[in-house]
Amino acid sequence: MKNKPLYWYKQSSVIPYQFKNNKLRLLIITSVKKKKWIFPKGIIEEEMTPEKSAAKEAFEEAGVVGELLNKQLGFYTHKKWGGECEVQVFGLLVTGILEDYEENFRERKWIDINEIEKYITNKNILDTVKNLDDYLKTNK
Repeated sequence: MKNKPLYWYKQSSVIPYQFKNNKLRLLIITSVKKKKWIFPKGIIEEEMTPEKSAAKEAFEEAGVVGELLNKQLGFYTHKKWGGECEVQVFGLLVTGILEDYEENFRERKWIDINEIEKYITNKNILDTVKNLDDYLKTNK
């Protein structure tokens, strides 16, 4: 049984990325409770599009701003609050990094895309990372 309002089960996530020395790097952050590595994610607020909500999560949770890709990278579900959340995933080319931001208690770390499996093991999330890589290679 779902314990929260229905709209809480609609979420969006963002994969913040940048290129350094022509190598694709991803920004991961720690979760609040378990301190595991994740990408910014949150509830899609009722007045926002999934894309805008994903960018807002990047700003609040990771302290980054940038340019959203014009394509959804993927979709996954996860169990939370007695139900199943549906998460849409987007890419964000990071153009600015803030030192002071809302959730600066989280750790953040830039990693090479080839290191992603050391930090994130969820196959569906890894698939979205591959989709980002494929998209960027074909849309240079």
